[in-house]
Amino acid sequence: MLEVQDLRVYYKSILGDYKSVDGVSLSVNRGEIFGIAGESGCGKSTLVDGVLRLIRPPGYIKSGKVLFEGVDLLSLDESGLNKIRWSKISYIPQGSMNSLNPVLTIEEQATDTLIEHSNLTKNDAKKAIEEKLRVVGLPREVLRSYPHELSGGMRQRVIIAIAIALNPSLVVADEPITALDVVVQKSLLSLLKELRDKYGVTLIFVSHDMAAHAQLVDKLAIMYAGKVVEIASTQDIFYNPLHPYTKLLIASIPRLEKKEIKGIPGIAPSPLNWPKGCRFHTRCPWAMEVCSTIEPEMLKVNGGRMVACHLYQNGGEKY
Repeated sequence: MLEVQDLRVYYKSILGDYKSVDGVSLSVNRGEIFGIAGESGCGKSTLVDGVLRLIRPPGYIKSGKVLFEGVDLLSLDESGLNKIRWSKISYIPQGSMNSLNPVLTIEEQATDTLIEHSNLTKNDAKKAIEEKLRVVGLPREVLRSYPHELSGGMRQRVIIAIAIALNPSLVVADEPITALDVVVQKSLLSLLKELRDKYGVTLIFVSHDMAAHAQLVDKLAIMYAGKVVEIASTQDIFYNPLHPYTKLLIASIPRLEKKEIKGIPGIAPSPLNWPKGCRFHTRCPWAMEVCSTIEPEMLKVNGGRMVACHLYQNGGEKY
């Protein structure tokens, strides 16, 4: 359904370009829940903003292709993009309170969105949002509410209802459960899974919360320093991680049986000046001499898994 090819998204500054997304390639199959994970600052949100063409100055898309059902979204004009947005691809942004207009009722902003991206009349748009509010477990009375009158979980459900109101085939959710309590998080994760299982929605789920990915996603891409370093099924990522960063990321997850919580040594590099070679080599306990000079290619290993690491180059040793 979606194929990203060598996407690069930079931010201009007086010091130079911040290369937040610097050559990402991945594909999302129809009907799957595709997760994107990594520590803060790795480029997750910038990646999906680039895919949806939501980048604003000083950010810009340097190069790449984003093929949605064979159409390059980066080559479309605003009119062509507007026909695809919301009707075929919709977006659940991070921070619902920042996404809802505080001086408009839910009905006003929801119907405005649907009318803008479809041929629905105002009455039909209202009926459509009423139906989707029911799907996400909210009463129709919510339509008369202002955002500040709703709880954080209810606002997030409103955002989800608006996102699915025109029955898009792909929904991109950027940190949709951040800043919510664990009970609300669990209910929203169950809701997102139901949207795929019951309504056939393909979902891209962005989060730094590895536990959320474990509960929800089918396939997981691990990002580090503006690049994807590993792609595999969620089960493989958690039970048999290959890339050193992925291994340390999984090892840092708190568990009841663990007496000590281990972090990843060092700090992430600056996107203004990425290290040469493998960008993780300065923090990697398995680093070799080649890692500091040559950037590893993304390779298929172990039955189709993808990993970018010199330990797997030319049939290298699998630790």
